[in-house]
Amino acid sequence: MIMTELIEKKKNGGKLTREEINDIIDGYCKNGIPDYQMSALLMAICFRGMTEAETFYLTESMLNSGKALDLSSIPGIKCDKHSTGGVGDKTSLVLCPLVASLGVKVAKMSGRGLGFTGGTLDKLESIPGMRVNLTPSEFFETVKKVGMAIVGQSAELVPADKKLYALRDVTATVDSIPLIASSIMSKKLASGSDCILLDVKYGKGAFMPTKEKAEALAKEMVRIGEHFGKDTRAEITSMEQPLGFAIGNILEVEEAIDTLHGKGPKDFVDLILHSGTTMLLQSKLYDNAEKAKKALLANLENGKAYQVFKDFVKAQGGDVSYLDDPTKFPKALYSFPIKSLKSGYVKAIDALDLGLISMELGAGREKKEDVIDPTAGIVLAKKVGDVVSKGDLLMTLYTERANMRDLVSRALGDYEFSDTETTSLPVVEECIRMEGDDFIIEKD
Repeated sequence: MIMTELIEKKKNGGKLTREEINDIIDGYCKNGIPDYQMSALLMAICFRGMTEAETFYLTESMLNSGKALDLSSIPGIKCDKHSTGGVGDKTSLVLCPLVASLGVKVAKMSGRGLGFTGGTLDKLESIPGMRVNLTPSEFFETVKKVGMAIVGQSAELVPADKKLYALRDVTATVDSIPLIASSIMSKKLASGSDCILLDVKYGKGAFMPTKEKAEALAKEMVRIGEHFGKDTRAEITSMEQPLGFAIGNILEVEEAIDTLHGKGPKDFVDLILHSGTTMLLQSKLYDNAEKAKKALLANLENGKAYQVFKDFVKAQGGDVSYLDDPTKFPKALYSFPIKSLKSGYVKAIDALDLGLISMELGAGREKKEDVIDPTAGIVLAKKVGDVVSKGDLLMTLYTERANMRDLVSRALGDYEFSDTETTSLPVVEECIRMEGDDFIIEKD
């Protein structure tokens, strides 16, 4: 293999073979191909794209670069869920225990937050004692005993993706749909579940700016999953405003606890029920969406989902007394309530900027090595469609950092008002799956 010839081939619109892609991934993982040559190939892919077959080959090659999990020792159907990330997205903290309370096994590997998007592992680690690094045997036993476990990705799982993503991040080659799809799906396939549900978000607070791009990515990932024999479905969800009211680690854990007690924000609960229904249908535990949704709602209200969450936290070393009494969580030193300067209806909220503000308050990372302040973040008081009078509370900023008052006027500008009544769009807009070679798009 001569790397310059393969770069030239892709630059001119040629198709790489399975053998060529295998050689490229193997060579790069073994340091036989330098970063500058791989960067050139990635940029050529960004401009020229990849065929369906090439995307399958790349996913397969990255999948085979490390060890895949074998979950066959865990009885029952295993279902995994992945979100492309957003602002206030604490979905796994409620969805996983909820579906587990009805018999779905969830053996999930999650990531940390970077930039304006939060990470599930960071939220969990804000619970004192919580461990997200388990041995394989601990991981399997927790899933068997509790019905779920959430851990960080093993270094042995898809090492090619870790190395490639770090390079893409610094060479402006992140936004290629074939590269995004193969990156996500290689990790999901390596995680070993029988079914995969993808939450593909679009809007200001998401990596996919438009619904059209989110649909393109969703279809690519569903196609990959089905090619590898997994029941894979994707929900297209809006991130034009933050999900729920809380943004930030402890704040989002507290909102998740409220939701598990049947007191969650409407948009968040709607997403949980839609995703949970899809996972129950994928797992074939229910064959009727209405019955599945009814069972999910019942377990949110009767405490069974909350009990699974407690059992999960305890099994992974967390102090469950904080769940039973959230007032024990530490509070930020500073708080800045922000009140409206006008009356009207909330027309729009800039989710991206609020995510960036939350990061500046200390709730997120600008660089991977940054230390997170678990108490920092934002709690909204008004969402799109709400009526507001002058002087009403819009949100409160929380931080341990001094001199953050300058963010108040900026955050105030993230609300857009209308003189006429406005309504918020549904969070889940459609669900995409395949039947044979055709995509089925179910509108919510």
